[in-house]
Amino acid sequence: MNTKTNLFRLDGQTALITGGGTGLGFGMASCLAAAGAKVVLVGRREAELRQAVASIGPLASFVVHDVTQLSRASELIAAADQRAGTPVSILVNNAGIHVKKPAAETTPEEFQSVLTTHVCAAHALTAAVLPGMIARGEGNVLFTASMVALIGLPMVVAYSAAKSAYLGMVRSLAAEVSPRGVRVNAIAPGWIESPMLRQALCGDPARTGKILGRTPLGRFGRPEDIGQAAVFLCSPAAQFITGVVLPVDGGASIGF
Repeated sequence: MNTKTNLFRLDGQTALITGGGTGLGFGMASCLAAAGAKVVLVGRREAELRQAVASIGPLASFVVHDVTQLSRASELIAAADQRAGTPVSILVNNAGIHVKKPAAETTPEEFQSVLTTHVCAAHALTAAVLPGMIARGEGNVLFTASMVALIGLPMVVAYSAAKSAYLGMVRSLAAEVSPRGVRVNAIAPGWIESPMLRQALCGDPARTGKILGRTPLGRFGRPEDIGQAAVFLCSPAAQFITGVVLPVDGGASIGF
């Protein structure tokens, strides 16, 4: 056995990825499957999920589900276990929505909707999957955070609040469950090519130029850049890593 190679394999693992049909979720699902994990994609649009599963191949399946139905989180975990035929050992809290407008124009309803989708749904699913992981003595919970949790960006106050909440959740959860064999980490993507990024930058060339101007690598990232980081954090190669927030941003968080 080539241990250096196998350290980055995920054979025998089952990953549930919310928002897995497109964008960063699809990028992570594709890379996790390429590393040997079974992947269960979760989203609200069946057509997108079917297309994503067909693209990934036989290790992929899907469940149509709205993560904001918080009381049904345990149902989703059970459905994913059934689809894959093995228990969920990797949970990727990735589903999210975006509201771009001035803070003074963001309504309480819009603010709460963003928090519910990102924060409350992630907590509900994590709470539902943890008992099984703890009983088995192993597991990984991964959160998709954001650069907005590390630096200030205008026009996205609700999104910034939600992603900043992830940082506290990761640290608290890691301190609580890592002694039981469950690692909890986050990836903080920079600006990655995705439908959400295109929406955020639509009609705003000055903002696009500003982002690229402060990104040392000089480009937007690709979904697979996030996927490869997810594979690492969930793999045996990262077995002594928990409670971290890993920027995958082309250097944007340290650039000028």
